Amino acid sequence: MSKVQTQTFFMKVLKFGGSSVAKPERIMQIVAILKKYLERGDKFTVVFSAFGGVTDGLIDMAKKAEHGDVTYLVAFEQVKERHNAAAKALIQKDKLQPVLFSLEKNLDDLLNVLKGIYLIQEVSLRTLDYVVSFGERLSNFIITHTLDSNGVPAEFLDARYIIKTDRNFGAAKVDFPETEKRIAQYYAKHTDKIQIVTGFIGSVKGSGRGKDFGLTTTLGRGGSDYTAAILAAGLNAEVIEIWTDVDGVLTADPRKVKKAFTIPTMTYAEAMEMSHFGAKVIYPPTLVPALRKKIPLYIKNTFNPDYVGTLVSTQKNKSEHAVQGISSISNVSLLTISGSGLFGTPGVAGRMFTALSNNGINVILITQGSSESSISFAVQPNDAAKAKKSVDSAFENELKNGSVNPLVIEAELSVIAIVGENMRFRQGIAGTMFEALGKNGVNCIAIAQGSSELNISVVVPRSDESKALNALHEAFFLSDTMTLNLFIVGTGLIGSTLLKQISKQAAFLKAHHSIELKVAGLSNSRKMVFPNDERGTRNDEQINAELLKILNEGEQSESSSFIVHRSSLHTFVEKMQKMNLPSAIFIDCTSNASVAHTYKDILSSSISIVTPNKIANSGSYAQYLDLKSVARKKGVKFMYETNVGAGLPVISTLNDLMNSGDNILKIEGVLSGSLSYIFNNFTKDTRFSDIVKKAQTLGYTEPDPRTDLMGIDVKRKLLILARESGLPLEENDVQFHSFLPKSCVEAPDVETFFKELKLADDHFSKLIQVLPEGNKFSFIAKVENGKASMGLETVDAKNPFYTLDGSDNMIVFTTERYYERPLVVRGPGAGSEVTAAGIFAEIISIGKYLL
Repeated sequence: MSKVQTQTFFMKVLKFGGSSVAKPERIMQIVAILKKYLERGDKFTVVFSAFGGVTDGLIDMAKKAEHGDVTYLVAFEQVKERHNAAAKALIQKDKLQPVLFSLEKNLDDLLNVLKGIYLIQEVSLRTLDYVVSFGERLSNFIITHTLDSNGVPAEFLDARYIIKTDRNFGAAKVDFPETEKRIAQYYAKHTDKIQIVTGFIGSVKGSGRGKDFGLTTTLGRGGSDYTAAILAAGLNAEVIEIWTDVDGVLTADPRKVKKAFTIPTMTYAEAMEMSHFGAKVIYPPTLVPALRKKIPLYIKNTFNPDYVGTLVSTQKNKSEHAVQGISSISNVSLLTISGSGLFGTPGVAGRMFTALSNNGINVILITQGSSESSISFAVQPNDAAKAKKSVDSAFENELKNGSVNPLVIEAELSVIAIVGENMRFRQGIAGTMFEALGKNGVNCIAIAQGSSELNISVVVPRSDESKALNALHEAFFLSDTMTLNLFIVGTGLIGSTLLKQISKQAAFLKAHHSIELKVAGLSNSRKMVFPNDERGTRNDEQINAELLKILNEGEQSESSSFIVHRSSLHTFVEKMQKMNLPSAIFIDCTSNASVAHTYKDILSSSISIVTPNKIANSGSYAQYLDLKSVARKKGVKFMYETNVGAGLPVISTLNDLMNSGDNILKIEGVLSGSLSYIFNNFTKDTRFSDIVKKAQTLGYTEPDPRTDLMGIDVKRKLLILARESGLPLEENDVQFHSFLPKSCVEAPDVETFFKELKLADDHFSKLIQVLPEGNKFSFIAKVENGKASMGLETVDAKNPFYTLDGSDNMIVFTTERYYERPLVVRGPGAGSEVTAAGIFAEIISIGKYLL
């Protein structure tokens, strides 16, 4: 190899992508960046992509011309106008005219090619490569003259003169020895100006009329990054800088994972894995020449130039995180070949992959069970049918004799990979991965891990991709913090109180319990509101207050962005399911039967439920069991502590007793705060109707007090307690004798009810007059000997319910362990504050379970 070929140029190779040059003002930002490099005395060469969106536009107009669609001319004029306008905006007037003249000549060449395509109605890959090459040729020409007119000495270099390839149009292979020789020779002769190089394109060696030029080829979409690496290898450059629109390589796709952050350093191997599995920041072939020459590569942000970005080199990341990043391929098809003929048969995999290779099909992922009875592999969806045909053909004889089954195709899937060299020999990585996916109801259809332990890949339903990415990102990078996404239905007293409690405790929970709460959706009977993802710097207390304001007052803050709909339970649930957020919790703060009827569908979507609504659990026993079964199968939580005692730990205490092996002999309870208040204040000196009216005024009773006085609410609570204790009871199994006169029960409305109740005061006065001295009434619910009953009872001073006052509830558990002195749970059994607090406690418990 000659001296010229091995020369080192001590130069930086910079590349700016399409988004960085999409608008004239962005190009001027680049000019400012390059001026700083020049002022520092740095030597550099620069590669630019086509203006953002132009390559797609060129492909579109070629396809339109191919199909005889004359509107390709409209698209051409738009491209022409865009480049002329950019030149006029960027280049000083005294230097503009020659530039516009050259642009006109190039655009005429493009138009002639498009007219030819239109006439013959055919576009080959070779012709398409030539058409799309105009994107880079036009942008780089304009930028060269922009730099020159702004004091940066620049020279336009068409990469077709130095990058030589084979004839594989659309994704040409580079002839590195010839290319590197040409690069070194060219740069040795052009040292006085900064070379501005067209990305993405090359030319076929020896195919042109002259020795330096041949048929135009492209290096594949994303090839401008590759151009930079090819240049760097030919120049033995000191560093490659890829300038894009993000702050380096992020831990995950920021469009799908809002909490993704920049990875400061990573190895070439890690970067290759990330790029293979969908990371868009790096074009995979870019890393090959960089690695071969051990040239460090920086990923930097054009719009945040002072940020250090990501360094890709041989240097291992010293981060505490075992996983460096999480990447995904959003749409793949999984193909599986199976059958007894595969077991123990040498060469099966070889035959299959030879057939795929011969048909130009790229395999993304491979997995095989140890039984050797099946092999699965993932391909791009547009290759699936061809792959099936190829493999079926290769195993034609086995298919005929039945030893191999026809290839099965599963579509609408995604591949997700966790990547990191620190994963090697680190225990528990796979366990953490599958636990995070499992807790969020994400099913793994296929799994693959190489012996290098550099990545673990899973195939999941495409609909679960975003949820899976967020769940894994929390597990590996934010494992100290769990974000819970809350969907709340009902903003009455309980719902609004809960929101205030959440807002007040948000900072404390995050700081001391590593739980972050986000209200992802809120609904009442009139409207439903979803906050946008872009929340800015406002805290959750502000957001929750604005959500309530919009729902209750119909106002919307101009400083915030919310999605507001007319209320529809079906739409709310559908939207929640479609959002498919990780760690999602549905919170029902209503007493609505329609909402309760959605529980099974919600649990089936791997969304946990917290609810004080008793209707679901007090319906049929079959429904009660079904809901618990679905929650168990889906690995989510169905929590309803507030069904019985508001904020009191009644159900959890009962479950703890039973789980620890205790035997429940009897459960007794005053389960209604309203009835507790009424009978604690009903004496021989009071009138029953006055006490009931006062209870209603204080907000202790339902709007229609008969709901309480007829034991409807207590019956539901008792039924739930009985079922939790293991009894398969239905509503009709609960024994109850009403103490209300028939006239009160049958009153047509609340007003008439109170009139009838006043007329019945003598009836209640007679009841209390016959009470033994020192005794009182108490409305007691009871589960004993497999039966449930409730009713008005007389209690004396020895009875634990005698000491109740105010609106307190009390539940007494008599068990084998707590026989002589039963276990008592006592406290406020009603009220928005305590009920909301009970809901809040269950939300937190789910967060701790998920951590």
